[in-house]
Amino acid sequence: MIYKIRIILDAEEDIFRDIEIEDSNSMEDLHNAITQAFGFLGNEMASFYTCDEEWRQDEEIALFDMSENGSDVRLMNEIQLQDILTEHSPKLIYVYDFLSMWTFFVELADIVEKVDAQTYPNTLFSFGEIPDSPPEKKFEADENEFDFDNTLDNYEDLDFDENWN
Repeated sequence: MIYKIRIILDAEEDIFRDIEIEDSNSMEDLHNAITQAFGFLGNEMASFYTCDEEWRQDEEIALFDMSENGSDVRLMNEIQLQDILTEHSPKLIYVYDFLSMWTFFVELADIVEKVDAQTYPNTLFSFGEIPDSPPEKKFEADENEFDFDNTLDNYEDLDFDENWN
C-alpha cells in the first residue's frame, strides 16, 4: 500500500509537502524523503517522535544511536512505516538538525493502492518556501498551580548542618 503523508513545518506561515511512500519503507526512507522534499542536505541528526492526537510527544525513533553503551533507542532503519504510522495513530513529530530544531508535524492523510508505473517516494505537492533559518521556538510551560517562588520560605528547616561534611 501507499501512504500519502502531509509534512508541515512548525511555523507561522503555511509551509508543507505532500508525499507518497510505500508502507513497507523504513522510517529512514521517510526521513530521506522529507529532507529531499524540503531541500535539506540530509546530513544532520534527526528523530521522529510518536505522539497522541494533541501532538504530545512520546517515544523517540532516532536516525542513529548516539549513546556510548547502547541503549533501548529505536532506530529509523529498523522500523517500517506500517509499524508506526497507522490509521489509529496517524501523527508523528519530526525534528531535523538538533542545533537548529527544524520541527515538522507529520500526518498520514490517506492509504491507497500502489500505481505500477509510479516510483516512490514521490513528492505530490509543495506549498510555501522554507525560510533560511528555522522558526524560533517558544518553550513555555503550561500553567501550574505549584508556586515555585514560594516553596522554600524557611531555609532553617533543611538541616544542612547535620548532613554537611
